Amino acid sequence: MASAAIFSSLRRRRSPSLEAFLAPVDLTDVALVQTLASLTAELVSSFSDVCFYFQRKNSRSLVRKMEVFLVLLEYMRDSGLNLSWTTVLCLKELYLLLYRSKILLDYCAQSGKFWLLLQNHSISGHFHDLDQEISTLLDVFPMEDVELAEDVREQVELLRRQSRRSKLFIDKDDEALRIRFFSFLDEFENGRIPGSDELRSFVVERLRIQDPKSCRNEIEFLEEQIVNHEGDIEPTVGVLNGFVALTRYCRFLLFGFEEDEVEVGTGSQKKPRRGLLSQEIADTFITIPKDFCCPITLDLMRDPVIISTGQTYDRSSISRWMEEGHCTCPKTGQMLINTRLVPNRALRNLIMQWCTAHGIPYDPPECADAAAESFAAASPTKAALEANRATAALLIQQLANGSQVAKTVAAREIRLLAKTGRENRAFIAEAGAIPHLRIILSSPNPIAQENSVTAMLNLSIYDKNKSRIMDEKGCLESIVDVLRFGHTTEARENAAATLFSLSAVHDYKKRIADEQGAIEALAGLLREGTSRGKKDAVTALFNLSTHTDNCVRMIEAKAVTALVSALGNEGVAEEVAGALALIVRQPIGAEAVGNEEMAVVGLIGMMRCATPKGKENAVAALLELCRSGGAATKEKVVKAPALAGLLQTLLFTGTKRARRKAASLAREFQRSENAVMHFGGLGVGYAFASNSAPSRDSGFANDVSVPMSISVPVL
Repeated sequence: MASAAIFSSLRRRRSPSLEAFLAPVDLTDVALVQTLASLTAELVSSFSDVCFYFQRKNSRSLVRKMEVFLVLLEYMRDSGLNLSWTTVLCLKELYLLLYRSKILLDYCAQSGKFWLLLQNHSISGHFHDLDQEISTLLDVFPMEDVELAEDVREQVELLRRQSRRSKLFIDKDDEALRIRFFSFLDEFENGRIPGSDELRSFVVERLRIQDPKSCRNEIEFLEEQIVNHEGDIEPTVGVLNGFVALTRYCRFLLFGFEEDEVEVGTGSQKKPRRGLLSQEIADTFITIPKDFCCPITLDLMRDPVIISTGQTYDRSSISRWMEEGHCTCPKTGQMLINTRLVPNRALRNLIMQWCTAHGIPYDPPECADAAAESFAAASPTKAALEANRATAALLIQQLANGSQVAKTVAAREIRLLAKTGRENRAFIAEAGAIPHLRIILSSPNPIAQENSVTAMLNLSIYDKNKSRIMDEKGCLESIVDVLRFGHTTEARENAAATLFSLSAVHDYKKRIADEQGAIEALAGLLREGTSRGKKDAVTALFNLSTHTDNCVRMIEAKAVTALVSALGNEGVAEEVAGALALIVRQPIGAEAVGNEEMAVVGLIGMMRCATPKGKENAVAALLELCRSGGAATKEKVVKAPALAGLLQTLLFTGTKRARRKAASLAREFQRSENAVMHFGGLGVGYAFASNSAPSRDSGFANDVSVPMSISVPVL
């Protein structure tokens, strides 16, 4: 952390504070000289024999300057001189200078070669800045107050004169390599794929990157720079993405697929190596910036819009807020002058950049304005796209004809490529990846299977690929087999998420439900899976329950029992209640739910303490249970304790849909012979809410409200 803080300050041409170094030292009198001598000796010793591949002259020159300071400090330490306050101030400034020099030398020694090339001008500027600071320090250093030996004084004077004359130095050979690196990106930009001989000469012979591990390290270092990117640093994120794509293409073109750090043993549970970009969306270590979250749902915004008060919300959330009759700003409480929603293009672009940097799939809404689309197709992105397209061709060739190890590596890389951008998903599928991934779904290798099913999930996010997957003979069956018998938990969870993604198309819901073992496996995952697995399972079951023909299958497969049991799980209760509200619309579904001992108790519990959407779904389920479940089931609901008070509260405080459902439920109770006994106090609330309530709500969309979000694949 100290290194990052110092170098960040260095880039902004500011001197960091002493606290930034986190170094426990006593900066007083003789202890200061001893400390500085020790630090300088350590710096010189650490870097004297380091072979800097780039910034060689600048680095060697800085180390030689530190050697002169070491001579000065050792003489002062051994002489036991009394230091004036001016000398102490200068030595404290030298303390800062030493640490900044160490950070810069460390940066040049440890950074990726591609990154050092891209930052050639900037890093050369940092060395020049240090030269100027050395010159300033020596100009103000009170030589007359320090009785130095003649030879020491001569060395210090020589260093002072040299520092005054120092100029910015940019190595011509390094600069030529940097320009050549950019030229490869330009070739992809113009639709030409650089030749393998050209790339081999550049990467292997000139940069000495000679094995797949080194190349992988270069990719990961570039990815880390994207994660840590700051707006005032060049190159831009778009250009960096292009260089990542170019480097990935070089990795497979030049070094093949056999030698890679992937465990391919059939019994290994080791995950693929991950860089900072290879983290799953559900990973709790990724914190979404607060400004990117909708103030209503607290979820990442897909389509941010600005309302009349100047606040930004996700379009779907604020639209629903307005549809429910609210005329104030949710965040500020101000009255809305109008209901116009203005796209927040700048914020959407920032969200897209952040998602790209963190490997989070982000597809803007189909109706997104042209500005957002043009961002995705901007000039730098085109180069990245073409490089990725060329890489995909290599990968798919290996999926088709490579060894088992090569197929495992290729499936992993397809997974990575497909995680972001509809263009990537489109051309990967168009190039024929799906049939080959289907075969790998049956692989005995856990890593190969996991990569394949997650790649299938990523591809399915693009709507046109859903039909490709469903039309591929045996593909749905293979995905269900992974859900049922997958080698790893992650593979089974991602198979469930894939079924959810595919079931977004209404025509596919029945086919998925009829696939042998699909509903049973989803119910099992809902009962016994991880928190993420339960979320994947319940969203898939919810989608399938929206098709009326699936009700019987869900009952037979014990999915209804699993759903009722999950009502007490806060993480999935909202979606569970929504699925039950759909199932109980049919008499056979209502009977099955009514026979579950904890169904009514669980739904009433949700009315007490669930989210607004959860309460809405719970009262909708109870309403449909009364309507379709017969007299006995209705009686069970009517006699439920505490329901009267909860209904009355909901009539006044619930969402618009929840109030409508509660009013309809109150009418059902009034028609029952027990209405007076149990619900005599509902009159005022019922009259308040029933004016606009139809005789029976129609349409699934009006019955339940469940956020439809696919669990993000891990990479």
